[in-house]
Amino acid sequence: MYHRKLYFMLPDIGSARAMLDELLLARIEERWMRFWARGDTLPDDMPGANFWQKTDLVHGAQSGALVGAAIGLLGGFLLVLFPPQGIVLQTAAVLAAALFGALFGGWVAGMVAAAIPNSRLREFQDGIERGEVLLILDIPYARVARVEELFARRHPEVRFGGTDPHTPVFP
Repeated sequence: MYHRKLYFMLPDIGSARAMLDELLLARIEERWMRFWARGDTLPDDMPGANFWQKTDLVHGAQSGALVGAAIGLLGGFLLVLFPPQGIVLQTAAVLAAALFGALFGGWVAGMVAAAIPNSRLREFQDGIERGEVLLILDIPYARVARVEELFARRHPEVRFGGTDPHTPVFP
């Protein structure tokens, strides 16, 4: 089943609590919603955003793996073309260098990105710092219109923050 990630900015914790109840009554499972508030202000019984959602770890590791693979590939070609004295290298060395570069680049960039807020959610940072609450919903496509209608009809204070762009696996 295909899902769509929706973002909504709620004015405060009370509104977030009301939205949680409203979504549960609309039969949206708690596992498909995450709330992100400033510091530790979110009550323990509300599903909070996790480490993966709050940081840029995934994006950083992906970027680092791509750059590392490219650098490793180039380094592997250079090693095969200009091998060290007395060593005969095969083409497998190019692939091994690219794999090593991807793993090392992904690890290093992931470590750095783990300390950076999620770049996809950067536009919501100011609101979160002001005390607003970000709601991240990951719901089936078939229910998107119904949820948006629910928000518009019953919660006009909620600001729609957009969706994640749909990126097909095979364009």
